[in-house]
Amino acid sequence: MKRRRILALLGGFLAALLLAIGFKIVMPAAVDAQSARLLIAAAASLQDAIEEIDPLFESANPGIIVSYNFAASGPLQQQIEQGAPVDLFISAAARQMNALQEGNLIVSNTRRNLLTNSLVLVAPRNSTLGLTGFRQLTNSAVERISIGEPRSVPAGQYAEELFRNLGIWDQLQPKFVFGNSVRNVLGTVESGNADAGVVYATDARISDRVTQVATAPSNLHTSIVYPMAVVAASRNQQAARIYARFLRSRQAQAVFRRYGFGIAS
Repeated sequence: MKRRRILALLGGFLAALLLAIGFKIVMPAAVDAQSARLLIAAAASLQDAIEEIDPLFESANPGIIVSYNFAASGPLQQQIEQGAPVDLFISAAARQMNALQEGNLIVSNTRRNLLTNSLVLVAPRNSTLGLTGFRQLTNSAVERISIGEPRSVPAGQYAEELFRNLGIWDQLQPKFVFGNSVRNVLGTVESGNADAGVVYATDARISDRVTQVATAPSNLHTSIVYPMAVVAASRNQQAARIYARFLRSRQAQAVFRRYGFGIAS
């Protein structure tokens, strides 16, 4: 005990001496989850809903400032793998999240399925083709069909599964115009540069320049779910968890529902 007192006194004397001759003793700063800057990487189809949710979140959490990167889930996955400073990832398919989990690049116990969606066929509002179903896309009058690039855009992956299960994938391949995100696909149809396109129901809902002409049977493609998880390399994991919890709140879910998303159970 006597030795400990001597050491404590020596420690106090040394600290006082350092301060007296101009040295500063810097203590490690505590991480404040209520004060942080977050970067959220989210599937392009979420942009409108999340941009409406953002001021609600920042009002409830004024110390946390959020920035967003909206793009196709494949490129977002690659950016995280390459070390992009992302705090939370929200994918439009399980495949990209699975790859990150297998690489230990997400915090596994934060992974949750957030939302669901449907796959639909859209045509320009002024189209005269009279499309009412996916099989009609094989008609010679349909020359250009826009879908997401299946290797990187989940909506394109689901579209490929649908067309293969309908047995028309090979027939349609010469007609495909590939988009780098589901919003790019929507824009191609809106502009009339494609006779039809395959997007999510939520994308069709926000556009007054396209008409939704059919909904894909859910048994003909993988279930459309939006998983989210905190990125393992995040330096703001607690704040990212707070943001993720807010997305599952009643307030946020009301916005998602208004945009046509389903809430994952």
